Amino acid sequence: MAERGLGFSALLSGWLERHAQTLVASLGRLVRAPFASALTLGVIGIALALPASLQLVVQNARIASSGWQSALDVSVYLQPALSERDGAQLAERVAARADVASARFVGATEGMAEFRRWSGLGQALDALQDNPLPGMIVVRPRVAEGGGDVTSVEQLAQALRSVPGVDQVQLDSDWVRRFAAILDTLRRASALLATLLGLGVLMIVGNTVRLDIDARRTQIEVVKLVGGSDGFVRRPFLYGGLWYGLGGALVGWLLVEALALALAGPVGRVAAAYGSTFTLQGLGLRAALTLLGTGAGLGWLGAFVAATRHLRAIEPGHEA
Repeated sequence: MAERGLGFSALLSGWLERHAQTLVASLGRLVRAPFASALTLGVIGIALALPASLQLVVQNARIASSGWQSALDVSVYLQPALSERDGAQLAERVAARADVASARFVGATEGMAEFRRWSGLGQALDALQDNPLPGMIVVRPRVAEGGGDVTSVEQLAQALRSVPGVDQVQLDSDWVRRFAAILDTLRRASALLATLLGLGVLMIVGNTVRLDIDARRTQIEVVKLVGGSDGFVRRPFLYGGLWYGLGGALVGWLLVEALALALAGPVGRVAAAYGSTFTLQGLGLRAALTLLGTGAGLGWLGAFVAATRHLRAIEPGHEA
């Protein structure tokens, strides 16, 4: 058993060593052809940077609208004859609903004080003999994180209209619905663009590997002549495709970060003009790792498809 364990360990160590040597050797071939490699990496980087940039727009739009849930607050105006005590009790019953996150009662006096503070009509309001504002309940619906079902909020508003003691219910969700539709369109466009350009990356890497195979045709025939399998011959091309995809993804990430850095100043000034503290964010660690992993995977897959197809056609003694 011990000898079997040692044998397996030796085989695994040898397998890892061979793959590590091939990995480093394939990187060395890219370094020895810097101009051609740079062109390929640049094209792959631009292809990956385009959908990543669109995803960056969606991500920052969601961050900028992180407080959009307050726009879905439902203003429930109570009947003037309802006392503040009854209004507070009604707010407690509304807050107990499963589809309500919170419900805050605002009495007529408090409502007038807030209106006076924000409207700038203090002197005009002093001329009023009575407070015309009714009591109200500010209801915040329970919505999913990162987005909400506006339809369910509208159903909540409709249910509140039938509650005894309620005079009017106000909900302005049209702009939220439009904004959610725009974000959904951008997400779908980003996914479609990523799919199309991902296919482009596969073709770029596949064509590069095909040219590399043609250039090394004689060497491949010799390796096959001495018993090398297609898997053994294919290995360096797979690692080459992996390096192309990973390097291209790194270029794409740098392009997106440079774009975000260049736009950070103008976007910040626009946000400040609207009284916002929003700052443009980069892709972040998770998105960057996803981009690098996607690039490496596409490079490996493109190399695998191209190498598998073209190596089958190469046999010792056969002309191309």
